[in-house]
Amino acid sequence: MSKIKFFKATEESKNILDENQMTLSQQEISKPNYFVESEQILHYGIEQEIMQLFNAPSQSTSVEKNIDDLVDNLCDSFLSANNANTDIDLNSLKNQFNDSEIPEKPTDFEKYIEYLSNNVIEHSIHTSSPRFIGHMTSALPYFVRPIAKLMTAMNQNAVKIETAKALSFYERQALAMMHRQIYNFSDRFYEQHIQNSQSTLGILVSGGTTANIAALWCARNAALGAKDGFSGVEKEGLTAALNFYGYKGAVIIGSELMHYSFDKAADLLGIGLRSLIKVPTDSNNQVNLRALRQAVAKCQEQNLCIIAIAGIAGTTDSGGVDSLLDIAEIAHEANVHFHVDAAWGGPLVFSKQHRHKLAGIELADSVTIDGHKQLYLPMGIGMVFMREPHTAQAIEKQASYTMRKGSFDLGKRALEGSRPGMALFLHAGLNLIGTKGYEFLIDEGIRKTQYLANLICAMPEFELLAEPDTNLVIYRYIPEKFREVAAQQKLTEIDNLFISEFNQTLQKLQRQAGRTFISRTTKTTNCMGKEIPIIALRAVLANPLTTENDIDAVLNDQIQIASEISIS
Repeated sequence: MSKIKFFKATEESKNILDENQMTLSQQEISKPNYFVESEQILHYGIEQEIMQLFNAPSQSTSVEKNIDDLVDNLCDSFLSANNANTDIDLNSLKNQFNDSEIPEKPTDFEKYIEYLSNNVIEHSIHTSSPRFIGHMTSALPYFVRPIAKLMTAMNQNAVKIETAKALSFYERQALAMMHRQIYNFSDRFYEQHIQNSQSTLGILVSGGTTANIAALWCARNAALGAKDGFSGVEKEGLTAALNFYGYKGAVIIGSELMHYSFDKAADLLGIGLRSLIKVPTDSNNQVNLRALRQAVAKCQEQNLCIIAIAGIAGTTDSGGVDSLLDIAEIAHEANVHFHVDAAWGGPLVFSKQHRHKLAGIELADSVTIDGHKQLYLPMGIGMVFMREPHTAQAIEKQASYTMRKGSFDLGKRALEGSRPGMALFLHAGLNLIGTKGYEFLIDEGIRKTQYLANLICAMPEFELLAEPDTNLVIYRYIPEKFREVAAQQKLTEIDNLFISEFNQTLQKLQRQAGRTFISRTTKTTNCMGKEIPIIALRAVLANPLTTENDIDAVLNDQIQIASEISIS
């Protein structure tokens, strides 16, 4: 009870005492009774309001229907927006979210939706806009929205059979469908393993970061497992495991363009960032194979345990794909776990025209794919697939109250302890889009990427920084005073520094204007025999709604903004 309510109750009790000339003992008895009665009325009202939030909707009430209509209208308005963003600045926006007090009473839903609409939805990024082509986030197919409502209503905890009965087998089926697309083993293989509780073809997680960590976790535990009376790294720890096996340390080796999730993995697995060996790349943004072989040989000479060698199928900054066949050979010769981070480029397996770029992925011991990238599913769907169905047993954990040995609990071989039924989206996408549908989406995205690359090459305002391997393009704007020198490839380090600052300003102003959007990254380039970092503009062509006219509009917007930047 608040102080104001308490004061009023005390005054009323005093009046009653004066009128009836009660004794002190009688007053002490009456006051609690009065307060109890008041609190009962208050709690009864709140009780009704709260219980209504949980009651199943009935045909006699239209409250939920009205709410659905309200939310549908907001969704329609949001999804129909053509601009990438509003032009509100971040300082003004953050000042709208400075209240830290929780309301005492439940807020009216319609008022809350109005608050949400005006303060959050109004200024959220229109990731589905055909002119938002700067990040790996896109428009979603219509079926995602009703399935999202169904998933929320079902509220299955996918990690254990007791809270996700049918969903557990359904998820295993969806993962097996993707596993087959990557590895294409025999019918007999899938009949044997798809619903075998001892087998794990794939693990569904919250994103590519968790998928990469899970893969490297499996690789570490397998490389330093139980042997000759030693309980393994899982039980004894990294130091004891390295000592038992006679290693001086442990490393993970991959391209310098590895996703930063590998830094997180090196930290969490206990080897440290200095033990993440980042090998230089070539002009095609692929790992330098000669340097990779040298790195592996050096680690072996130094008696270091190589936990895994990682290949990339679609770098985050430029979309480049490593030569996976060659990396597979190097890993095989070194008897080391071969992991492929295909979070971005993995769905190229659906394309007859472009699958050859992933040659060798079928030899990987583990593969990461992000469903919320080029499988066009909502945020929160990452996957790691295992070539050998028993690999994930290296990280299996049990508990007496759940995750029992031999059970179908999916969480016993995964990092997360609670997880929503995101497999509903994956299974739906694989069935409602199908292999031909995904092939069209991949081919069309790469076709539009080549259109943008050709356009950039034909326009004097821009410079293409790398031939696109998948559907990412990195390029930069060249201010007019540098165009002739740039065409002759005679830019100095100071020139490049100025152009980088210009492009950084251009990208920020474009983001602030909100009409279109391109992200930026940093790339190294050769300047008069010296490798220097430069700012690159980064376009991602993975929205089926993006047309060639939209691509034209994005570049024209950049030209217009660039003309307004003063050059000193």
